[in-house]
Amino acid sequence: MKIGVIVEMFRCPLEEGFRKAHKLGVSGVQIYALSKYFDMLNEPDSRLKELKKLADGYGLEFAAVCADLGGHGFTDPAGNPARLEKTRRIMERSQIFETGVLTTHIGVVPADRGSAIYAEVVKAMQEVGRMAVTNGMTLAIETGPETPEQLKQFLIDVGSPGVAVNMDPANLEMVLNCNAAEAVRTLAGCIVHTHAKDGIHLRDCDPKEVYDAFAEGGFEALVARTGELFREVELGKGQVDWDAYLKALRDTGFDGFLTIEREVGDDPDAEIARAVHFLRARLNP
Repeated sequence: MKIGVIVEMFRCPLEEGFRKAHKLGVSGVQIYALSKYFDMLNEPDSRLKELKKLADGYGLEFAAVCADLGGHGFTDPAGNPARLEKTRRIMERSQIFETGVLTTHIGVVPADRGSAIYAEVVKAMQEVGRMAVTNGMTLAIETGPETPEQLKQFLIDVGSPGVAVNMDPANLEMVLNCNAAEAVRTLAGCIVHTHAKDGIHLRDCDPKEVYDAFAEGGFEALVARTGELFREVELGKGQVDWDAYLKALRDTGFDGFLTIEREVGDDPDAEIARAVHFLRARLNP
């Protein structure tokens, strides 16, 4: 397995983030397709090629591109045509980075497989899967609101080699209080990328309510009403059992990127550096 970092977690322009990633000695980077530093839908090809050249110069691979477009993902039938078109454009332009993975949240997939929304999300993911296969890529659904068993069944229903899983152990532990190592075994063979993040589950919550609140910008109001639900913490300081998690990844044949994601904290440079050290010590004991 290789260590990467989401460049935006350094909270600086991409070029500076690449330099910091190189200084830490990681193997790869992930970038957001849309952020305050970068807009893949509107940047000229020359900017993308400059970033690729810079990464090559630092010896960095593009582990993945994050294609999150916000909102409720692919659960909105009226918005799906535009979302699919944006995803297609991001996928095509990502070819410049020579990456094979796009990660994204797809919205909260209903537990009821017979519902109209479930059918809509399956249909959208089948179309994304066709795009992915055409472009030699994979759309990796980030773990979060669905149980591993629900997500596995959803992938079976989609039935596309172009759709797989971006494993985020902290999301599962924080929101669902789900054992990340067991989730890996459930999703074995479907995982093409992972985020390295940690967290603590504080109280039971409705995952749909949580992710809807994020989509609508109302998470702080939700916490004010319910109390603190979970907390993201530094790698190794949460409830993810990293020895068991990494063993499960190895046992199930995963050999891709562990890409560090640190969305909070006061000193991202120091915290990401500690995360790199933490992972390196466990990958090379």
